[in-house]
Amino acid sequence: MTRDWSALPSVNSLWEATAAPARDYPVLSNEQQADVVIIGAGYTGLSAAHHIAKSGLSPVVLEANHPGWGASGRNGGVITAKFRLSFREIDAAHGRAMARRMYEIAHESTDMVEELVSEFGITSANLTRTGQVKAAHNETTLRAAIDEANWMTREMGSAEVRILDKNGVREETGSDIFVGGVLNPGSGGIHPLNYLRGLADGVARRGVAIFQQSPVVTLRRDKDGVVAETPRGAVRARQAIIATNSYSDLTGATARLQRTLIPFRSAIIATERLPRNLAGKLMPTGRTYTETKRMMRWFRMVDNRVIFGGRGAFGKQDSQAAFDALREAMVGIFPDLADVPLAYKWSGLVAMTLDSVPHIGRLDDRTLFSVGYNGAGVAMSSLMGRYLAAFVRGETPDLGLLDARPMAIPFYPLREPAVRMVAGWYQFLDAIGQ
Repeated sequence: MTRDWSALPSVNSLWEATAAPARDYPVLSNEQQADVVIIGAGYTGLSAAHHIAKSGLSPVVLEANHPGWGASGRNGGVITAKFRLSFREIDAAHGRAMARRMYEIAHESTDMVEELVSEFGITSANLTRTGQVKAAHNETTLRAAIDEANWMTREMGSAEVRILDKNGVREETGSDIFVGGVLNPGSGGIHPLNYLRGLADGVARRGVAIFQQSPVVTLRRDKDGVVAETPRGAVRARQAIIATNSYSDLTGATARLQRTLIPFRSAIIATERLPRNLAGKLMPTGRTYTETKRMMRWFRMVDNRVIFGGRGAFGKQDSQAAFDALREAMVGIFPDLADVPLAYKWSGLVAMTLDSVPHIGRLDDRTLFSVGYNGAGVAMSSLMGRYLAAFVRGETPDLGLLDARPMAIPFYPLREPAVRMVAGWYQFLDAIGQ
């Protein structure tokens, strides 16, 4: 039976409710020729299309639903120069030169977001670069955060990192529960769906063909390159890029990457607009915030609403239990929100990898990929589009630990119970203050 791609569930998110109107892209219904066919119209695919077109080549972008339906339109809009694997851990395992290169790539990624917003004039993205505070929930995690910050200052040259005491974090957040924290400059926030739609619109206006509701059901080689077949058409190209990340299981054409990723559902809630006096009290500096627990929560203020997110939701659909847990955690940090109704709640998939860093490179001589952003994808996926274009041109950019073949997940069918077990253990350690 043919799948009804128009029936994929919509997203009841704050971003969807407040985004600029979506441009209508056609459905592929004929055969197209291109230099590169790109599967996925998220940040990765659209950035790749932009940089490939700037190289004088012709890309075609195919999207199973509509641009921004996947992680690029569901995330929290937090921009950070980091990987899930810390730079200190990279230094210990791979040496100082590798740690410095990864540090450069991370900061290049946040600069890339700013560059693309400027390039396409995406004012509706509301990009800020005011920094991020890591708020410590006990003295042990505060000491660890300070130690890490001092190492970064000493070894990576992050001179602008600031240590905050309890009063400093209270002034930043409006919450009394944290014992201190660390302020990292350069991070920021964005309206992720407006950013995505601005990218898609800008790329399309420069002549790149984007097709929506055009899932690639078969990707095969032919004598001259590759053929990407959709239910109603096909694209013949010299090379293909797979940019489907955690949504690589939508069709069999990208399933080979699915088995290299651990999808982890991330849930987000957003309150109704707060009264002016309360909105001025909470997070007045407009930064983004994370806490130091293993099951990390993050929060930010957007348009006088508190947005609060975290991992720990399970299954393939939205989970009321996950939303309830988020609300409980939010009220624990901000008791003044106890009687404030929620306006939106939604979730999406984060793609985790075994080695905790993204992967980009070649699956074979005709197929490229970039996946596995481990929860820090807004900036990194934007940058990976530029490096994918370099691979298309036959270059070999220095991507540090990222330029590696993806590793298949052992015992893949057991991934969901394994994730639940690990998450449960982390929740227990957080509960006892470890």
